[in-house]
Amino acid sequence: QLQLVESGGGLVLPGGSLRLSCTASEELYPRGWFRQAPGKEREALACISDYDGVTYYGDSVKGRTAISRDAVIKNTTYLQLNNLKPADTAVYYCTTACRYYSDLNVWEYDSWGQGTQVTVSS
Repeated sequence: QLQLVESGGGLVLPGGSLRLSCTASEELYPRGWFRQAPGKEREALACISDYDGVTYYGDSVKGRTAISRDAVIKNTTYLQLNNLKPADTAVYYCTTACRYYSDLNVWEYDSWGQGTQVTVSS
């Protein structure tokens, strides 16, 4: 069964940066990231959409986040997070596939890993 492992989370100061990694147990590139904070709904972060092939970013992280693929390791995707804020504190998950329907503002995510905790605090 395909598995995803997220890593790279930790404690970071406000204004700092992190690069999260996601590695799949098979040769495929994970295509999306989302996060969830305690007591809050899932929040979309980034998606290389299966629907149209376009890369989309969630409004809360747009302009300070980038999803990328490792050029050599064919099963690893990254999420770069910059200018982190306390509101970014959450568990971050990557997914095997995702879709964003812009006309409906609907995000869909397929299977995901156990997540990695990101805490932004001074």
